[in-house]
Amino acid sequence: MTKITELSQLDLNGTYSYADYLSWQLDDAVELIKGKIQLMSPAPNVQHQRISRRLCSSIDVFLHGKTCELFVAPFDVRLYDRKKALLANHDIYTVVQPDLCVICDKSKLDIQGCNGAPDWIIEILSKGNAKKEVNIKHALYQESGVGEYWLIYPYEEVVQQFVLSEQTATYQFLNSYSGDDQAIPHLFPDLAIDLPKLFEEI
Repeated sequence: MTKITELSQLDLNGTYSYADYLSWQLDDAVELIKGKIQLMSPAPNVQHQRISRRLCSSIDVFLHGKTCELFVAPFDVRLYDRKKALLANHDIYTVVQPDLCVICDKSKLDIQGCNGAPDWIIEILSKGNAKKEVNIKHALYQESGVGEYWLIYPYEEVVQQFVLSEQTATYQFLNSYSGDDQAIPHLFPDLAIDLPKLFEEI
């Protein structure tokens, strides 16, 4: 079997599984969306990293001693229809690396990452990836059953919050936080993230 070390060795129009993904030894960061290779954006900029670090600090302190756990990219999250049971690697066709995710069901964690939908995903947008995150991943996270999804717009200093409705299995737009607001997760109503501090000096 040929060792895959270059993106040029792959058919970008082909369909691949997570088992294929694990066998690759690429320098390029990629995700799989329903079997299709998606190139990830270049390394995050300073603004992105500051926001990520501040979020990590606030969330990690809050979760200390609780059953839920925070993970930060690069971290593989395997996704599929929420109605399906846990799948084997060769049956999984979507693997993403959210900027931050919180997982409360420890049975979804294994040595490779998360097998199934996290409870909360946060994506910090850049100008280059906004369309993909807003359109493709919104639908993907909804289908796979991610309970809460935040989109952070650094340049606008806005946080958008979506929560999955159990009745309709679709995302409901809950809040748009900005200015001097405190962003409060639906999952953790006792956690308040101060936006002026989050966006300070970005």
